[in-house]
Amino acid sequence: MSILPPEDSLELIHTRTYETRVYLVDGNTMLARAAVQDVKPPNLYIKDDPLPLEIHQMQMFMRVQMPTLEILDAGVDFETHPHSACPSIAVHYKELIGLSVARGFTHKIRELFGGPRGCTHTTALLQAMAPAVVQATWSMALRSSLESSSSEADKASAEEAHKQRIAGNLNTCHVWAEDGEHVQLIRTGGQSETMIPIAIRLAELGRSEDEWRERFTSGD
Repeated sequence: MSILPPEDSLELIHTRTYETRVYLVDGNTMLARAAVQDVKPPNLYIKDDPLPLEIHQMQMFMRVQMPTLEILDAGVDFETHPHSACPSIAVHYKELIGLSVARGFTHKIRELFGGPRGCTHTTALLQAMAPAVVQATWSMALRSSLESSSSEADKASAEEAHKQRIAGNLNTCHVWAEDGEHVQLIRTGGQSETMIPIAIRLAELGRSEDEWRERFTSGD
């Protein structure tokens, strides 16, 4: 089901879909799986064909180590492709191993896989995957905060991981501008606003934002 608004008065001529999921393997490792799919509508490429026609489907995985975000393993499968030679480039994507998904990743994959050095669809998929992996580090941090003890070693480890997450987000968008209000507030120990989707859901549940924040500071 599409999350885009319908355009019933217009003719649909192409649909591209990306999907990425990130899984927790253990306390220091994540597994990211993603797919890109291109579909043509019925009766476009083949006359009187009643079904949509899938032209591309590439599926990729990356096993990523925390907190460096180094890629430990990676691979791609060409499930649907237009030319018999398409899958021959798959082995080239093993060069992802050893790279970090942190800052500079997009530039590096363009350097390694841009143009004739790779598959344009798979490379576009990588560019969609990397931010999802970075986003998943925040999920891991929240999960870890609920499980960690109150020892000084755990507190120091959590603080260092927090600093690395902030560093990884610096200058990635206008909100995370290095000299911006949001970053300065976090650096000085201030309390940033509750993320809007969380605030809305808490309100719907009749729960307070203070209760939500306390959960992640107390480890309860």
